[in-house]
Amino acid sequence: MSVLAKTQLLDAVPTIKTAQEFDNITATKDTEFSGNQCDFTRWRPTFHLLAPHGWLNDPCGPGYDPSTGKYHLSFQWNPNGNDWGNIAWGHSASFDLISWETSLEPCLSPSTWYDCQGIFTGCFQPSNTNGKQDGTLTYVYTSVNHIPIHFTLPYVNGCESLSIAVSDDGGATWERKSCNPILPGPMQGQKVTGWRDPFLVSSWASAPESLRRTHPGDDVLYGLISGGLQDHTPTVFVYAVKRDDLTDWRYVGMLSDTGLNFRPSRWSGDFGVNWEVTNLVTLTDDENVSRDFVIMGTEGCLPRHDISSQDNDPIARDSRIQRSQLWMCIKSNESTSASSSALMQYSFAGIFDNGLYYAANSFWDPVSQQQVVFGWITEEDLPDNLRHRQGWSGSISLPRVLKLKTMHGVKRARSTADLRDITSIEVTPDGHGTYTVRTLGFSPDERLEKLRDKATKRTISDRRLGSLGDSSHCLDSVALHTLQWEVDAEIKVGNNCRRVGFAIGDDPGNKPGHAGKTVLFWEPASETFIVERPSLQMNDTQIDQGREVSPHTLFSYTTNSQGNHHAATESAEVEETLHIQAVFDVSVLEIFVNERTAISTRVYHSKNPLEEHPNSTGRFGIYFFADRLENDGDPGMKCYAPARLVRATVWDGLSVH
Repeated sequence: MSVLAKTQLLDAVPTIKTAQEFDNITATKDTEFSGNQCDFTRWRPTFHLLAPHGWLNDPCGPGYDPSTGKYHLSFQWNPNGNDWGNIAWGHSASFDLISWETSLEPCLSPSTWYDCQGIFTGCFQPSNTNGKQDGTLTYVYTSVNHIPIHFTLPYVNGCESLSIAVSDDGGATWERKSCNPILPGPMQGQKVTGWRDPFLVSSWASAPESLRRTHPGDDVLYGLISGGLQDHTPTVFVYAVKRDDLTDWRYVGMLSDTGLNFRPSRWSGDFGVNWEVTNLVTLTDDENVSRDFVIMGTEGCLPRHDISSQDNDPIARDSRIQRSQLWMCIKSNESTSASSSALMQYSFAGIFDNGLYYAANSFWDPVSQQQVVFGWITEEDLPDNLRHRQGWSGSISLPRVLKLKTMHGVKRARSTADLRDITSIEVTPDGHGTYTVRTLGFSPDERLEKLRDKATKRTISDRRLGSLGDSSHCLDSVALHTLQWEVDAEIKVGNNCRRVGFAIGDDPGNKPGHAGKTVLFWEPASETFIVERPSLQMNDTQIDQGREVSPHTLFSYTTNSQGNHHAATESAEVEETLHIQAVFDVSVLEIFVNERTAISTRVYHSKNPLEEHPNSTGRFGIYFFADRLENDGDPGMKCYAPARLVRATVWDGLSVH
């Protein structure tokens, strides 16, 4: 289960200790929310972090306690129902970011005049409010005393404030500070669309001088509060915070000024009108080059459409809340305009996740020496009646790690003529007719490999790929026997390839087409990665299983630039392989492509697909395929497969143990 107690039981708050206890508790709670045990467990993941029951949204206060070796992660939670409301914080702890001990009661609940309407998102500090690491833990959170709050509604001054809670017993209990709220709201005169989700930055080498001189010496932290200015721009309100007094926040200015619904291109997404849960991180590559990145949830995005070969098919996000999970690289504000008062400015930007992932929240992990990020994977594709029946809503994503991804000697992208048109990368000429390309990289935390320990491992390699339904296709497939699996595949994509990827489902030889299958594939011509999900209707209710789409390209580079030196005088030009990592947990699917594109989504089945066709001559599994361009005008290309599977490893039966 995702909430196993592998650590010492917390004394003050009851926790889930065993899988059996979890099943008993959740079955009881399930009846309270008008469902039954089958409804509760049908789509419930087993190794993702979940609330015991009810509504879950943003991850809150992730961090590491060096005094105990525990990781802490809270989450917005409604313990009283399966809709948003009565927002408290649930709490989980772990030694490895895989096996979580989750409290059955909230660690913080609405109970005072300043947070009576909700405990919204916040951050974690492994110190007391004076900055001393004495075993005390500190939460800085958004305290809410008036709702509704939404960027489309007039903002009520004082509805959101900043407060602090501390724990002296390793996170078992939390006590509010008597000085709360430490900030009553935005600066006087600011007309904001939102003001919430504090985040503390402990180190920012390129911070503007105006921030540095607010407090003398090195005793300053940088506080970020997300929101926007009405009819002007989404932004982050930046504060200087005394390292030895976490209650002392001094406003410095707004971080950036992009304007409303800024959308550089389809590669970068829509910046919306209000930002939520904004994080700022500095990442350094192996060459000691650093860049500053902002990761933000953007509200108020405009409807958008990506180009693919199947424009008439519905796109999932068109029927969802118009918001996005983006990232932006920032640089010093070089503008001399008197109207530009922002501390930093846009450099390049991309989409952090193009699926059901939102409210990314991160921390610097001193153990792995990496920035670790969690997000909220929503349940919004599920109609309310089915969501209410199942008695829970939403999960926390698997941890992913960030890096500054640097590629040298890049010649071109697959289809985009000018690299500079891809606004999710930084392009720098290197003097050899090629370019150095930098972007934000993200991938699953390596510690998740522990989930594979008891799984069945299968590997296939060096296979020419054909279309789904080919009689020889059994050679390019791996059977699945559980709904907890991972695939890691590399594919060399030919110039005559129309689309390439893999399908999950019954044998395509028995059921041609995509009916009942989940299909992950890349279209080279449109530079789009697509996830097609099986349509599903239950009790006359249609579940939204539209396509997920995300821009993605492959780069060609000179081999010498990547350290592959050939004897030839001139360097060879090669295209990188298509690298797909996908992890599935009952209904949650997280996909990473070349460590720079991510899609998190849900795949709902009416029945267990492993049991749906027990007498079928085929088998349920993963089927790799590649389709050739239909009107390939080069006769010489007919003898070449459209793609070659370089290698693929599948782990079937992932589990926490």
